[in-house]
Amino acid sequence: MNFMSRTRISYQSVTIPDGWQPDGMFSIRRTGLAVATLMFAATATPVAAEGRIHRTDFQVPAGHGRSLGVREVAPPRPAEPRPLLLLHGARVPGIPSFDLPVAGGSLAEDLARAGHRVYLMDARGYGTSTRPTEMGEPPEAGPPLVTGEQVVRDIGVVVDWLRSRTRAPRVDLVGWATGGHWAGWYASVQPHRVHSLVVHNSLYGILDDHPTLGHGSPYEDPDRPGEFNDAIGAYRYHTGASLLPSWDSSIPAEDKSEWRDPAVAQSYVDGSLASDPTAGDREPPSFRAPTGALEDSFSLATGRNLWDAGRITARTLVLRSELDFWSRPGDLTTLAADLTGASDVRAVRLDQATHYVHLDRAEHGRDRFLRELLAWL
Repeated sequence: MNFMSRTRISYQSVTIPDGWQPDGMFSIRRTGLAVATLMFAATATPVAAEGRIHRTDFQVPAGHGRSLGVREVAPPRPAEPRPLLLLHGARVPGIPSFDLPVAGGSLAEDLARAGHRVYLMDARGYGTSTRPTEMGEPPEAGPPLVTGEQVVRDIGVVVDWLRSRTRAPRVDLVGWATGGHWAGWYASVQPHRVHSLVVHNSLYGILDDHPTLGHGSPYEDPDRPGEFNDAIGAYRYHTGASLLPSWDSSIPAEDKSEWRDPAVAQSYVDGSLASDPTAGDREPPSFRAPTGALEDSFSLATGRNLWDAGRITARTLVLRSELDFWSRPGDLTTLAADLTGASDVRAVRLDQATHYVHLDRAEHGRDRFLRELLAWL
């Protein structure tokens, strides 16, 4: 369905009061131990009734004058009772990651059309969430901002808000790349609040062999081997042009448009730049992203675990694209093996799929990804 041809979107602002309080494919499946191989109140006004999807953006108070941006994407009468929260990665925030206004660019809308009440959140420092005051200073002025511990606390705020809003005792979490790391971390410290967990193209800190993020990479301090290079700064600027090379290089086709729709790629770039109100202040335009996620990723890439997968009790689906440049094949298998407390585990390699599979063309992995995701949820 062509999203742009079916839907017109209008926006107004919604803010939660400060006084609010929270009330082949390779696969492994474990049931027991059996293993098998294989803010804005945004309302969408549709041209046709069957295309009606509601979008509402919120600012959720997070304490100390901060707020977290959350978007709801949902059908008028969701079939699934649990809220489904999508978590972005280290660089691009929630809306450009999961809700682009072009055909084939909104994972959130696909899930909503399947009956889910979907939410996208921005961690502090990203998109529509409050940015640390240090992000107004030059990036070299301080150490990496927005650590994994802080993001896990932000997830907790949003999950409590969702539980209060929907009256559901538990939520479903889907995390992409660093978002999968954050989702797993949260599910390990608050296992009773997560029903189903999906970790997609994410690092897991057992292996010490990452070719671009670990030892010998720019992220390692040249004077302190094994330590993160704080000279990278508190945050980084990202231009639109910087978003596509890793995607391009992983596509096994000379003509990239065969693999992904140019309109999706352009919308991804435009949405990422639009996520930062200061983007136009620089030439070329660029958006800011905190570097704390890179420090976490360096730790994971050099064999250091930051959370205990054995404490997760949620049904957990671990997905890895075969052509992913971020996660490693061993991240899939070691995480699946360590999920000893999960009620059910499935680990799947998506053959000939890229890191950006949810934004690629349907026949190049997107349909397979959606089938796995919807079947699990």
